[in-house]
Amino acid sequence: MVTRILAATAVFTLILFPVTGNAQKNTSETYRQLDLFGDVFERVRADYVKKVGDEDLIESAINGMLTSLDPHSSYMSPKRFKDMQVQTRGEFGGLGIEVTMENGFVKVVSPIDDTPAFRAGLKSGDYITHLDDSPVQGLTLSEAVEKMRGLVNSDLKLTIRREGREPFDVTITRAVIKVRSARWRTEGDIGYLRLTSFTEQSDAGIANGMKKIKEKLGDKLKGVVLDLRNNPGGLLDQAIKVSDAFLNRGEIVSTRSRRADDAQRFNAKKGDLAENLPIVVLINGGSASASEIVAGALQDHRRAVILGTQSFGKGSVQTIIPLSGHGAIRLTTAHYYTPSGRSIQAKGITPDIEVKQAKLETIEQGRGRREADLRGALKNPNAPKKESEKGDKSSDKKGAKANEKPFDYQLDRALGLIRGISLYNARVSN
Repeated sequence: MVTRILAATAVFTLILFPVTGNAQKNTSETYRQLDLFGDVFERVRADYVKKVGDEDLIESAINGMLTSLDPHSSYMSPKRFKDMQVQTRGEFGGLGIEVTMENGFVKVVSPIDDTPAFRAGLKSGDYITHLDDSPVQGLTLSEAVEKMRGLVNSDLKLTIRREGREPFDVTITRAVIKVRSARWRTEGDIGYLRLTSFTEQSDAGIANGMKKIKEKLGDKLKGVVLDLRNNPGGLLDQAIKVSDAFLNRGEIVSTRSRRADDAQRFNAKKGDLAENLPIVVLINGGSASASEIVAGALQDHRRAVILGTQSFGKGSVQTIIPLSGHGAIRLTTAHYYTPSGRSIQAKGITPDIEVKQAKLETIEQGRGRREADLRGALKNPNAPKKESEKGDKSSDKKGAKANEKPFDYQLDRALGLIRGISLYNARVSN
């Protein structure tokens, strides 16, 4: 997750004071360590097997310092910083895959919908062990990501390790990734909203989706499914705005950093786009960061039922700090907490109803004898008159089957839950 900061210029006045006691000891130790760094730097410049540019050495040293802190802190070169800014605006080049580093390998957090990685069948939890037959072990996350980017229409071979399978290769053609982070549709009398990431357009996309759903269904609308599965996160302010869209009041999220004075709390403003209708939020192991903020806020306020499987568990905040003329650093500066005070770091959001993705199939059973089969059975007095069975029913079925979408068990459970809640509320109100 990334928080955006405004560029600011700070003016520092150097004032010299006598250094005594512990302060003098600490300063001396710091300078001794910097001398050590200088000695190693000069040794590498002079004796390494091939010549390495000073800028490359310094950038690598900075990146090594940052990546040793946690998996999400890193240095971004000017090019990577520019790419990141483009990505948060919703368009970037590459494979369309969100990754992290684990045990020396690149781990897939989630493929982005309708991208080359998604179409190639990459899944959350996959490990990328090689890029064009070169091992990723020994690379930093930023170096691996840089290798996965390249010219549009160029190919990249990935070696994938997936649980339950032998390692296999998949070749993906790079493309310009244009992410429409918010999508909507209706499932009968229920609205369906899908967020693939949290970019600058996410809150507007959700608002527009709800508007279109209401225009289409009107008073027939029974509830909303918010699908955050395989959503790796993004901008903190967008997570707050999306949460706020379905809350009338109360805290959404708080952040706490090293200094107690820097703690922040973000609260909802009045106005619920779903107008208190039932909401089910879908999450899974690919739901991370900003997705977990939204799920945690709606869960703690009992505004939504969270359905699916345990989320990723990234509960830290990264601040992008520009370095004048030298790119930027992505630095972990805080942890975030749900309204009830939960930190989900390395734990994740536990769904209210655990539903694993599953494949259902109908079991054909022989037709047993029924009342209507008995000789002389009375007819149902309310039965409609028989109509002639004309038409191409068989061809209709074939056509329907050809256009049939893959069955989504988790979504089906969410839709059933909303209809059940709506039915119960209607009976109670009557």
